[in-house]
Amino acid sequence: MKLPSLLKPKPAFPFDLVKPEIDRIELLLQEQARTFDPSVEGYVAYVCKTSGKRIRPALAVLTGGATGGVTEDHRRLSVILEMVHIASLVHDDIMDGATIRREMPTAAAKWGSALSVLLGDSMFAYALELATEFEDSSICRRIAKASRDVACGEILQTQRRFDFNLSLEDYFRIIEMKTAALFAAATELGSVLNHQSDAITAAMLNYGNKLGTAYQIYDDCIDLVGDEKAIGKTLGTDLAKGKFTLPILFLLRDSTEIQRTKLHRMVLKGEPMDTTILAGIADYEGAIERAVKTAKNMVEEARGSLVGLVESEYKDALHSITGYLDGLLDQCRSAV
Repeated sequence: MKLPSLLKPKPAFPFDLVKPEIDRIELLLQEQARTFDPSVEGYVAYVCKTSGKRIRPALAVLTGGATGGVTEDHRRLSVILEMVHIASLVHDDIMDGATIRREMPTAAAKWGSALSVLLGDSMFAYALELATEFEDSSICRRIAKASRDVACGEILQTQRRFDFNLSLEDYFRIIEMKTAALFAAATELGSVLNHQSDAITAAMLNYGNKLGTAYQIYDDCIDLVGDEKAIGKTLGTDLAKGKFTLPILFLLRDSTEIQRTKLHRMVLKGEPMDTTILAGIADYEGAIERAVKTAKNMVEEARGSLVGLVESEYKDALHSITGYLDGLLDQCRSAV
């Protein structure tokens, strides 16, 4: 699939405030890799280096700072959620046939699917083992539920591949489980660890859920309009693998019966499709625009959830994250 480039550079991610904490969490992740059997340690250490910006740890730490202060429990939560996330990425890359992540070969490309499945499994299991160390057992249960949601979301998405009857409701249910669940766990538990009120905790849960859902819509759009070199991972896999993301669902809804039949045939035959072909089927540009607008509305909802927090630099940073995501979504719009 030929993909147009995003011409503008990405805006800087607003994590400067917690960079010392993220650096510390990075060291803690490396320490966790060393707790595995020596024959496994190298695999764990490798995938920990290819897994992104540490968004979930940053959200946990920022929420902690915004609701009373960052504690050792927030750092522990950050490590656990990031290990769950990394495990899910290892499995995702197997299912998607992705070969590159963060400009490095994926575990599946490097060592094969069989080993990578077991690697992801072992990291899931270890993350849940770490979660049992919290004195409050409800925190462990909440982490376990989020981990289960991530796995179940992937199962649902796999079940519904090549399903042209996938509804918008089903799509949102899938992405809320597979992506937003860990965002929401980071922000909700970041508040719980500081013994905040039910109202504040519910607001932070909503912040993480809406932010995570909007981020997944951005990721879905970037799969269609992004540049692999700029993004640093394999793109163009969603439609090829039968994943009907929000812009494609909008494209299907807006197309005529003849156009839908043509798209069905091309997808089922695995024919290559660049944006020119998609644009000839229906209102491709309009579908991207509608998906971006949907995500932006969710970003605005996330921003509104911060109203009840006491003014602080941490609250400002959480607010800035919504602005950052708005900027990424604008780039998707301009890349069509």
